[in-house]
Amino acid sequence: MSSPAAAARTWLTEADCDLGAFRSLVERSTDPADHPSAERVEQNVPLYDSDRLRSLAGDPESRRIVQGELVRALLDGPGIVVLKRAFADGAVVDGMSQVFRALIEEERATGAARGDHFAKPGANDRVWNALDKVAVRAPEAFADYYANDMLALVSEAWLGSGYQVTSQVNVVNPGGAAQSVHRDYHLGFLSQERAAAYPAHVHRLSPVLTLQGAVAHCDMPVESGPTLYLPHSQKFEPGYLAWRLPRFVEYFDGHHVQLPLEKGDAVFFNPALFHAAGHNRSTGIKRMANLLQISSAFGRAMETVDREAMADAVFPVLLRRKAEGVSEDWLRRVVAATAEGYPFPTNLDLDPPVDGLAPPSQADTLWQAADEGWAPGRLHQELQAAAKRRRS
Repeated sequence: MSSPAAAARTWLTEADCDLGAFRSLVERSTDPADHPSAERVEQNVPLYDSDRLRSLAGDPESRRIVQGELVRALLDGPGIVVLKRAFADGAVVDGMSQVFRALIEEERATGAARGDHFAKPGANDRVWNALDKVAVRAPEAFADYYANDMLALVSEAWLGSGYQVTSQVNVVNPGGAAQSVHRDYHLGFLSQERAAAYPAHVHRLSPVLTLQGAVAHCDMPVESGPTLYLPHSQKFEPGYLAWRLPRFVEYFDGHHVQLPLEKGDAVFFNPALFHAAGHNRSTGIKRMANLLQISSAFGRAMETVDREAMADAVFPVLLRRKAEGVSEDWLRRVVAATAEGYPFPTNLDLDPPVDGLAPPSQADTLWQAADEGWAPGRLHQELQAAAKRRRS
């Protein structure tokens, strides 16, 4: 029979939410020596120049060194990194912003309510499932945007290959109120009672299945309310039970940091980091961010995405860009953002392994089609046939 001490380590309760222990984790300075590739540390957050990262990650061995530094920052360090000028081409960001605004206007015209997970619905503008909406509506803009190398660098570092991108647009209008402090998907979306029903090792597992990100689609001075963060708070094991407790909310309100961003900057953070979107106190800034929920191939993504329709829509763009001479890496990054990169679950009677231990993934098929120059109709048929083989 297990001892009470062992049981306490196996199951977490609100009694484990000791504010003193929490403070001992978060009241520390981020050491710049731990982030040698960063330009500087500001408010305990390492800021990286994306052009420098591109240079440092120029070959596979150097890329692994840079990715290792990013992983340590997200896991054992402050839990957050800012990649300055991650999207350096302003035209790419503006083109996507134009698509986002058109989607917002269309959805507003329908009168459909757009809720928020941690704020009151209605005051701001949301586009859920933006990834497949954009891919089908504007595949050229989608491809240019999601070919981004910094997005791939940090996603692969945190999640490995086969990661799955989802996107939610958030526009906080002037006067838009702040969110309440929270942790995020997966366990952050559960009630206290349901979260406590999961053993402690699941509380440790949940954050490594998702990478949170946000791309600034406009300049975000502090008065526009960029996101509030509490560096190092991701390391507090019972944090999924602590973030709603008044004493922790009060502590967050008094100790968070808030970093201004410029258009094209990207923030990536551990989903267990205590955070909340800020209050837009500006008079004229509609603060637009593309919120990214990037999931491990081994987890469950937050949103349902029609990746077959996305692949059909984006494939002609891949063929055109390949003919124009873009790099293989460019094409592979777009494929990774578009198609399902993991072959399971499937029906192994109908979809058996052929050259290995797993059948081809949807991303494998899309890449083969791009590499071999298939006709779009052939890709559509192959994707449909693959989907049929996966059915029970």
